[in-house]
Amino acid sequence: MLKHIKSITVFFLALSISSCNQKAPVVKEEHHEAATAEVKLTSEQIKAINLKTDTISFRNLKSSLKVNGKLMLPPQNQAQVSVLIGGIVKEIPITEGVFVTKGQTLASLENIECLQAQQDFLENKSSLKFLEAEYNRQKELQKENINSTKTFQQTEADYNNTVTKNKVLSEKLKLFGISAQNLTAEKVNSSFAITAPISGYIKRIDIFIGKFAEPNKMLFEIVDNRFLHIDLTVYEQDVSKIKTGQQVTFTIINDPHHAHTATIFAVNKAFEDNQQAVIAHAKINETSDELLPGMFIEARVQVDNYKAMSLPSDAIVSNGSDHYIYVEKEPNIFEQIEVKTGTTDMGFTEITPLQTISPETKVVTNGAYYLLSQLTKGEGEHD
Repeated sequence: MLKHIKSITVFFLALSISSCNQKAPVVKEEHHEAATAEVKLTSEQIKAINLKTDTISFRNLKSSLKVNGKLMLPPQNQAQVSVLIGGIVKEIPITEGVFVTKGQTLASLENIECLQAQQDFLENKSSLKFLEAEYNRQKELQKENINSTKTFQQTEADYNNTVTKNKVLSEKLKLFGISAQNLTAEKVNSSFAITAPISGYIKRIDIFIGKFAEPNKMLFEIVDNRFLHIDLTVYEQDVSKIKTGQQVTFTIINDPHHAHTATIFAVNKAFEDNQQAVIAHAKINETSDELLPGMFIEARVQVDNYKAMSLPSDAIVSNGSDHYIYVEKEPNIFEQIEVKTGTTDMGFTEITPLQTISPETKVVTNGAYYLLSQLTKGEGEHD
């Protein structure tokens, strides 16, 4: 019995020693590197979402004066074309909306008075040549006391009257757009041209072929939008803040997402009728086809030199309380960068990137939400 108990004790002792000699299993830890927040798109995807990029701009969205205004044209850059002598419309070689240069033919009219004016001028011109020769002859005779004083005086009067009539008929020809200096019998014509007094775009045509163009009635209207400027309404309490040379950022009221710039070049020195406000005039730095006279605008006048990094508000996306932008790291590859946001105005928002971005970096300004959806569509699917 004792021998049997010793055998059992030896067995468990050997088992215990064997267990102690075994090494504990090693648990290998897996290290997962955080994935870079990048999105790669195909050229087809970029085209489909109309993805656009631009560089970061510096704007004054905090300390600027908000004013309203209107796009205007100086009086010398708009014209209404009429005629002093009417006629039947023979030809209209231009259409509304086209650009014409000063002196270009707008229409041809036909009038019998045009023929008569040319005939009168040419007849008087011939008489003038004869009378000039006769006047010079009588003048020489008068010096030698060969002719009578009365004869000389009559010749002199006839000559002077013909000279005066020649000038009057020359001016009359100008009303028809005809040069008296170049007129000969071979060039006599019953039609005359209406020409553009300024360069610009044809805004309106109020005649047609065969119609009688009445004198002193508007036939064409021309505007030269290249000289558009802004009239800003500045109220009394803000007049002291406005000075020439200040920069202006403005948007059309019906198109608030496209900003334009201008520079104040003059400020009126008297209040407008019926309101305590003056008009400040600003020259548009770069005009474009979508800017037209009469459009109402919203503007911000920079009253100090404060500027901050800013982007169009559509370039900034949010995921919870975090805000991001996307920069073009390589062609078709866009990296997500976290930013802090500041003041928002006129479709732009101030940003402070949480990592360094060079001024030349291209930032996605249209299509940022699509990139965010590509990065977040897998969240919540893993245990």
